[in-house]
Amino acid sequence: MPTATELRLKRAEKRLEVAFDDGSRFSLPAEYLRVESPSAEVQGHGPGQKTIVAGRKEVGILRLEPVGHYAVRIVFDDLHDSGIYSWAYLHQLGREQAERWAEYEAALAEKGLSREPPKRRG
Repeated sequence: MPTATELRLKRAEKRLEVAFDDGSRFSLPAEYLRVESPSAEVQGHGPGQKTIVAGRKEVGILRLEPVGHYAVRIVFDDLHDSGIYSWAYLHQLGREQAERWAEYEAALAEKGLSREPPKRRG
């Protein structure tokens, strides 16, 4: 499996750029990374348990924390930080981005949910 050779956090653009030793490069939006978090909170504990995370259009990344030589923990500004993104998972997210994003948008529509964050009460 490819190994990440470079991680570049683009805070203002709310995206993570990842380069791999197989020559592939991906630019992954923070929202996409958040809604596809490998955490049990999002993925569940078994097949068919994935949670559709809505309202994260504006989510950003606060920081990246290395996990050994095989992964990174992403801390999002909505304080979600329990997902550990292995190099293999990041590579998979990059390869499958168009398909996964289409599935996510379809699931939101099916459930009547939105990417927009909830309105704050003032």
